[in-house]
Amino acid sequence: MKRTRILRLLPPVAVGIGLAVWLISGAEPPERVEGEVRSVTARVLTVTPQEVPPRLHGYGTVRPARSWQAVAEVAGAVTYRHPDLETGKIIPAGTKVLEIDTTRYDLALRQAMADLAALRAERAQIDLEAENTQSIVKIEQDRLALAESDLERVRTLVEQGTAPESRLDEQRRATLLLRRAVRELENTLALVPSRRARLEAQIARAEAGRDRARRELDLTRIETPFAVRIGKVHAERHQFVPAGGPLVTADGTARAEVTAQFPIDGFPRLVGAVAGDGVDLQTADQEAVLGKLDAQLRLVSDMRQTWQARVIRIENALDPQARSVPVVLSVEAPYAGAHPPLSLPLVPNMYVEAILTGPPGAPRVVIPANAVHEGDTVYLRDQQGRLALRTVEVGWRQDGMAVINEGLSEGDEVIVDDVVPALPGLRVIPAGQGQ
Repeated sequence: MKRTRILRLLPPVAVGIGLAVWLISGAEPPERVEGEVRSVTARVLTVTPQEVPPRLHGYGTVRPARSWQAVAEVAGAVTYRHPDLETGKIIPAGTKVLEIDTTRYDLALRQAMADLAALRAERAQIDLEAENTQSIVKIEQDRLALAESDLERVRTLVEQGTAPESRLDEQRRATLLLRRAVRELENTLALVPSRRARLEAQIARAEAGRDRARRELDLTRIETPFAVRIGKVHAERHQFVPAGGPLVTADGTARAEVTAQFPIDGFPRLVGAVAGDGVDLQTADQEAVLGKLDAQLRLVSDMRQTWQARVIRIENALDPQARSVPVVLSVEAPYAGAHPPLSLPLVPNMYVEAILTGPPGAPRVVIPANAVHEGDTVYLRDQQGRLALRTVEVGWRQDGMAVINEGLSEGDEVIVDDVVPALPGLRVIPAGQGQ
């Protein structure tokens, strides 16, 4: 049965094979078609050397250049508080913002002045007493001279026998009394300098107490040392504040600073653009060199808000986390021209982008950074309009551009678009020229 079924299939298979052989033998051979070169349309940039100012971007937070923390140096109740002493208010320099009760310190000053006046009066009295004593001494010395003359005369008379011995004794006694009086007066005059010196020391001490009382009285008046914007106020009117207690914290409005972190790899190139021989950190040349850098701040959340800045110094250590260079920038009058919300003031804790720009050097070859593939390969359109690959040396990248040190020259046509697949010899049609 199985064999009979196979025999039935053989005639149709044989007919099919014969028909296929007849068709193949009578068919024409395939025609040879010449293949066309594949083409692609892409944007092409002609290389032209141009001046490239080195530029670095960094980020930092705004802080005030100066801050003020008022602390009570004397204790007492607050008797005056400025009506504008509130958070966020701007107060000019030299404005009295708080005053502590002056009664206690005014009384202390008056007492010190009274003590000083009493001591000065006593000094005047000593001077007058010394002058009077000096006059009395002169009189007593004259009396003593007369008494001694009388003593000599009486002694002569006694020796001649014309006067009794008792007369000589009386004259000797009177002379001794006058000598004693003169000596006591001279001792009194000798003590005047020491009395005056002790009194001068007491006057100096009283003057120090007066100055201390006057200073404490002045410390009851709290004034702004410079124009400030109030931060926090810790004292209210009629509140007792102890010595050393906080009163007001505020930030100066004259200048703001930003410590921006810049990448360490590009910073030497930027500094080298303004100082070819480098910067000597031990001389005053550092500020002059850094002053040649153009600095600008830009608010990260709103790139339309910009401020002109100035580089004032480089901090002494790299950032331990990012390994970046901390550069301090200063902005003068950060509140000038502010009209929120169109124009904001540069206030503390703003997160800003800092842009440092150096002077341009010699013209360099610059191409878009996305035209460099795999780190060092550029697609070119050669003179035949075909794609060619070339290896280049990239100097640095900034603002979406790549500065080429070697590998490209003026007039080369660089393909800006990413061609896939990038096969050498591929025909490249510049965008906008058509087929």
